[in-house]
Amino acid sequence: MANRYALRMEHPHSWTVFDVFTGQPVELKRQVMVGMNTRDVDAMVDRLNSRDVKRRAKADGKS
Repeated sequence: MANRYALRMEHPHSWTVFDVFTGQPVELKRQVMVGMNTRDVDAMVDRLNSRDVKRRAKADGKS
């Protein structure tokens, strides 16, 4: 299963979390995931992809 979320470096030490299917930055709780620091961005992408895998498995009846 392909990961839905990935990272894009905008500037040194400034990252955007984006949806690979739409190409758009991710928005969570009314905050767009742009300008994130290196420390936080990897964990965010891992968490979003993990949630998405669970959501898709449930939708496919595989939970």
